[in-house]
Amino acid sequence: MAIYIVMAIIAYLIGSVNFSIILSKKIAGFDVREKGSGNAGTTNVLRSVGKKAAIITLICDILKGVVSILIAIIIGNVAKNLDNELLIQIAGIAVIIGHTFPIFYGFKGGKGVATSLGVILISNWQIGLICLVFALVLMVLTRMVSLGSCGAAVLFPVLTLFINEHYTVFSEGKSYFIYSVILAIIVLYNHRSNIKRILDGTENKLSFKKN
Repeated sequence: MAIYIVMAIIAYLIGSVNFSIILSKKIAGFDVREKGSGNAGTTNVLRSVGKKAAIITLICDILKGVVSILIAIIIGNVAKNLDNELLIQIAGIAVIIGHTFPIFYGFKGGKGVATSLGVILISNWQIGLICLVFALVLMVLTRMVSLGSCGAAVLFPVLTLFINEHYTVFSEGKSYFIYSVILAIIVLYNHRSNIKRILDGTENKLSFKKN
């Protein structure tokens, strides 16, 4: 039990390192949460700071998820008598919670999409790629990042019911369903204001044209 708790703490602390806040302060001299939507995530960095900072933020947030799962895998391989699948799932949930409610930044962070992508890609690259492509298609068609993110979050649990291959740690693919539902709920909860704006027809849209 102690190892599971330690893994949760490690993943949570990794998630709590918010690169959008760090980069916005370093590059632009302000906390990104004070601008735009007030969200500490890639989209708000893109709008408030610029493309370079947004790309770095995106990569780093994805890597937080990847690193947390890799640590869980290493611990599972070194320690004995552990449920490695559970260990990975604890790490995945904890790192996203850390990103959303970072202890280092007053528990006000991002929405967890990029970090969730990192978690899913390293847990099952096939499901991760399908979710990524689905999200990108929705974003291009609607110009709404939030809709693509929410759509991928809903798709994730559905895919776990049909795909039983390419899991990093595997016992039975369907055992990931509850885990995937938890991750989807976190992402959808973090987008609750966006969902309301989508339904109202007032959600912000990205422009792919050069200013």
